[in-house]
Amino acid sequence: MIDEQLVPRGIYDPKTLEAMRKVPRHLFVEEAIKDQAYGDFPLPIGRGQTISQPYIVALMTQALGLKGHESVLEIGTGSGYQAAILSQICEKVYTVERINSLLVQARKVFDSLHYLNILTKLDDGTNGWPEYAPYDAIIVTAGGPKVPEPLLEQLADPGILVIPVGDRGVQDLRAVTRKDGKITEKTIEFVRFVSLVGDHGWKSG
Repeated sequence: MIDEQLVPRGIYDPKTLEAMRKVPRHLFVEEAIKDQAYGDFPLPIGRGQTISQPYIVALMTQALGLKGHESVLEIGTGSGYQAAILSQICEKVYTVERINSLLVQARKVFDSLHYLNILTKLDDGTNGWPEYAPYDAIIVTAGGPKVPEPLLEQLADPGILVIPVGDRGVQDLRAVTRKDGKITEKTIEFVRFVSLVGDHGWKSG
């Protein structure tokens, strides 16, 4: 996975690569498809959701530029794999999921692996998690029509938000940076994610 999928496609950050080596991806998918866990494609995890392909997880993680001291908010826990990767790099991960069955399963895997720096919450992720704001970095693992305003409000200065924005078919993966009070955006790559549903996203899946 590392040598054939990630490095050749431009994943170079040592912390990201080390985290991808350490976290057992096969524990975040169903038993019936464990043999496909390390393939270069997304996989279904139930309730119309997916675990992103390893390259996209690595790309989004690398884009955050984490050094190790950060507090990171993730919107869309899903399988829990992205949060697990982040937990190996930053100080604390706060992850929000709107589907209870997915959150319960992810929490079980976190606990079994002793990833104790991950806090989970069942809620509408488009509203963020104000209690622990501001966050040094925010990552959104579903595609929305726009950047949710509450997430911008909860982003630290300096801080970075990585989010897919576009229509329900294709989105551009954006890095939204706040520095000295100024917001800048750049497109990283075109991607395809499940819909970001909530008050500040799409109204239904």
